[in-house]
Amino acid sequence: MGKIIAVANQKGGVGKTTTAVNLAASLAAMEHPTLLVDFDPQANGTSGVGIDPRSVEGSSYELLIGTRTAEETILETESPFLSLIPSHINLVGAEIEMVEFPDRERMLARAMAPVRDRYDFIIIDCPPSLGLLTLNALTAANAVMIPVQAEYFALEGLGQLLNTIKLVRQHLNPALEIEGVVLTMFDTRLRLANQVAGEVRRYFGEKVFNTIVQRNVRLSEAPSFGRPVLLYDATSTGSRNYISLAREVLRANQHVFESLEETAASEQHEGQG
Repeated sequence: MGKIIAVANQKGGVGKTTTAVNLAASLAAMEHPTLLVDFDPQANGTSGVGIDPRSVEGSSYELLIGTRTAEETILETESPFLSLIPSHINLVGAEIEMVEFPDRERMLARAMAPVRDRYDFIIIDCPPSLGLLTLNALTAANAVMIPVQAEYFALEGLGQLLNTIKLVRQHLNPALEIEGVVLTMFDTRLRLANQVAGEVRRYFGEKVFNTIVQRNVRLSEAPSFGRPVLLYDATSTGSRNYISLAREVLRANQHVFESLEETAASEQHEGQG
């Protein structure tokens, strides 16, 4: 069963979509079947893998309100092993439409259940808010990854996100974990960036990934060409950073794959017996 990681931070402009797209692409490059779910009405994750949001017939909006199944919304991308559930501007209205839905926080979890077994990882790009869309993502996820920009107000607002995660654990998804905190837009020349990194590490301890995503022109350019940075410039700093992050995620989840392999082997043995 695929591990679902929601990439969330209600603060905009922290590299959230960049992290979701490039982590998903890096996991796929390592031949792990990966599904990117664009759950942000801005649909930057969709265009970032080369698909025009205006051209899609089924999106995360239809998936959420129940007019299409996950099967009907999944698209293949230019990257082998990387699939996409695209977003659409219609998703803006979903929160209002869902107000009357019973158990509305679990709509995404239910919709994703039939396709989870197909993927090693499902990466959800959350909107920059803590509304019903993000609640659905956190309820569907096994873990949340928090991108934090290495800037002066980095920790501002994170208390609110952590409180939301705590409430989701209490009422909707007791198994939700923090996958980790990733420092983004890091400028090694600035003393402030290093001070912020120290502050984030003091606050989150071992939950902070060793990989730091540095400011990188190629990383910034890649979305305008509709490609993850790995396909745009495989030798760039941005590519190396996200491959490194993907390796950390894989190492942290090695036990999941080992237990899946053991289960598959034992089922095969029983079938032969």
